[in-house]
Amino acid sequence: MKNKLRTGIIGATGYVGQRFVTLLADHPWFDVTAVAASARSAGKPYREAVEGRWKMTGAIPAGIAGLKVLATDNLEDWIDSVDFVFCAVDMKKDEIRALEERIARLETPVLSNNSAHRWTADVPMIIPEVNPDHAGLIEIQRRRLGTKRGFIAGKPNCSIQSYVPALAPLMAYEPETIIVATYQAISGAGKTFADWPEMERNLIPYIGGEEDKSEQEPLKIWGTLSNSGIIKAVKPSISAQCYRVAVQEGHTAALSVRFARPVSRQEILDSWAGFSGLPQQAGLPSAPQPFLIYQPDDDRPQPALDSMAGGGMAITIGRLREDPVFDWKFACLSHNTIRGAAGGAILTAELLVHQGYLTAR
Repeated sequence: MKNKLRTGIIGATGYVGQRFVTLLADHPWFDVTAVAASARSAGKPYREAVEGRWKMTGAIPAGIAGLKVLATDNLEDWIDSVDFVFCAVDMKKDEIRALEERIARLETPVLSNNSAHRWTADVPMIIPEVNPDHAGLIEIQRRRLGTKRGFIAGKPNCSIQSYVPALAPLMAYEPETIIVATYQAISGAGKTFADWPEMERNLIPYIGGEEDKSEQEPLKIWGTLSNSGIIKAVKPSISAQCYRVAVQEGHTAALSVRFARPVSRQEILDSWAGFSGLPQQAGLPSAPQPFLIYQPDDDRPQPALDSMAGGGMAITIGRLREDPVFDWKFACLSHNTIRGAAGGAILTAELLVHQGYLTAR
């Protein structure tokens, strides 16, 4: 891209905000020119605002460390200085909904990492390789908002991005029923083991709201585009259990699937190996090549070995075998704060640039 788009990060001091900072530091299309957070951080240089709570393994990028943290309460004072924003804030859902619509009405597109607008009828919830056509909702949303360039686009829950991509190439075989258990890293709660020592050598069999998201959000992603929003898919039926486990990064999912049409092991493997989404075909900067990776070893995928596949943007699959109750079972793994959060939102922004929805002011 000849001229980079000016990018803001709202919620820049949190775990996912910090991940955005690291991933965008040398991005070929986007230039971080604004970082924003709550009033307690506003006015400080970014390095000072995250002092003592920088959770990434690398150093704060030099080009961002000195940026003055802006206040989310004073959007009108600075929002025109960016072309679009990524939003990853820790607020109540109604407050997030109001904030993101406020930004969009100020003619600034919002790439949201939050769950507040995932079920707003005209807000697309996108996994770029799976449902890029849902970006067509943006024009419908702009009419509602009364905007020319402002809109909100969201990414789905981090855990479903481990297994929904693996099912995407298999939709021709009509999956009818899915049992899934997710084993979710502590970074999904914005934590490290230093913050949460009681998670060491532990497992918690409950994550608030996750099971409902895991059962319902895929149905919007697999839904069809209409003039008023997404018509949610009726099938497959999904039953989910979600566990917090003693892993820093990487969400694992174990699935059992019943299909309406017969499908062989080789057909499944060939479907995964041959799958390429629009981001791969268009050569988008953050698109992993390949997107889906099958590991044949019995003890894979593992978060420690596989979560950074494709720079943290690929999905690793393993343990494909016949299921004695359903048809087939397998395991999937994704990096939850890269593919599942900041990286997925960045790839969505790249997709929207490619599709012509995201442009310079």
